[in-house]
Amino acid sequence: MKKLADIGLIGLAVMGENLVLNMESKGYTVGVFNRTVEKVDAFVNGRGKGKNFIGAHSLKELVDSLQRPRKVMMLVKAGNPVDDFIEQLIPLLEAGDIIIDGGNSHFPDTIRRAKYLESKGLLYIGTGVSGGEEGALKGPSIMPGGSPAAWQYVKEIFQSISAKVDGGTPCCDWVGENGAGHFVKMVHNGIEYGDMQIINEAYQLMKDLLGMGAFEQHEVFKKWNARKLNSYLIEITRDILAFKDTDGSPLVEHILDTAGQKGTGKWTAVTALNMGIPLTLIGESVFSRCLSAQKELRVKASRVISGTKPQFKGDKKQFIADLEQAVYAAKIISYAQGYDLMMEAAKEYKWKLNYGGIASLWRGGCIIRSVFLNDIEKAFASNPKLENLLFDPFFKNSVETAQEGCRRVCAAALENGIPVPALTSALCYFDGFRSERLPANLLQAQRDYFGAHQYERTDKPRGEFFHTDWTGHGGDTASSTYQV
Repeated sequence: MKKLADIGLIGLAVMGENLVLNMESKGYTVGVFNRTVEKVDAFVNGRGKGKNFIGAHSLKELVDSLQRPRKVMMLVKAGNPVDDFIEQLIPLLEAGDIIIDGGNSHFPDTIRRAKYLESKGLLYIGTGVSGGEEGALKGPSIMPGGSPAAWQYVKEIFQSISAKVDGGTPCCDWVGENGAGHFVKMVHNGIEYGDMQIINEAYQLMKDLLGMGAFEQHEVFKKWNARKLNSYLIEITRDILAFKDTDGSPLVEHILDTAGQKGTGKWTAVTALNMGIPLTLIGESVFSRCLSAQKELRVKASRVISGTKPQFKGDKKQFIADLEQAVYAAKIISYAQGYDLMMEAAKEYKWKLNYGGIASLWRGGCIIRSVFLNDIEKAFASNPKLENLLFDPFFKNSVETAQEGCRRVCAAALENGIPVPALTSALCYFDGFRSERLPANLLQAQRDYFGAHQYERTDKPRGEFFHTDWTGHGGDTASSTYQV
């Protein structure tokens, strides 16, 4: 074992423990610390026994165990715990040392922390790490951003422990300055929310409209995973639907229908609202989890509010084919919206994001990994200035081809009283996006009527605003114009 460690890690929970085992397996010596120091001893004498780990019982011991420039990575709960550890580390570090936050921190916090630490002569990295427990151990997707000068010191470690695609290409590369890495990870998680909601709506339609059991659905997802929908989430859904409880029945049907969330999907939706980007599908996915959490209220409502009862009358085989198209189309829309948000953030924060490269980072190790991402990488390779994924010929043709099946699915769901907020929002976005004219002209007239907010005219240049005295006694004073 080396006298000094290559990198140190704070936080020996599931992700931290598996990530350091991954690092050690690639030939690195790792210093480890946990606020509950008993965990350090348990790890060093347990899963880490006989391996190249240096256990520390204090932050000073951890820092003293590291070679310069010191690299200290935190995998702790987002928020105050990150700031607390930063403040404790600052007096122990020297100029040029690096603090790395590998948790799910909100990107504005990472922007703030990078600026703060750089002012003290230290370097800071905020990196997204995706892949869960298995990914951390075997190779996650890693999305680092922060102080550019720090990348050269962590590049080898990060890329060696990341997932690999195409025979060795690492699913890890520098994303951008300050909060760029955590922003991209936030969008990744938002897309994850959307993908999961789309899949759940397909599950409910097969279950409640077609009357299919979990084991029969398993066969459908198995076929889908062998075609264009091949992905980690389709794969695990296939496996979940086949998993039996102790009595031989599908375990999934014994799980309470209330979904949890840690906040990254909400951050994505709120950020989109703040930036004025129509992230409709991910927004609906967040709200769907909120609605699921109102279990007691929904049970009460089910007993007092009546509605349409599902009664399928069509061709089951054709409906499943349509459903595959609907899931595929919605997935494209979700990514188009997510990339729209990243493009707007790049303008606002002056990041130089590599959009095809981001798709490459997500091709392996992470939760949203799929063959679909190859097509996104190709789209931006073909046109680095692509304004929206739907302008790429492949994606344009794919959604145009899938739209009829999607329309039939959404129509059947609405007629039979089955909620499909993600699928319908995808279709509405598609129709809105391709509309040269939307009814916002009436909306702007309404705003001018009650608030003198003014409007632009179709027969005048953009940027020239007008106000009408709609009632005849409103006067000529107009409100200022602004965009949220």
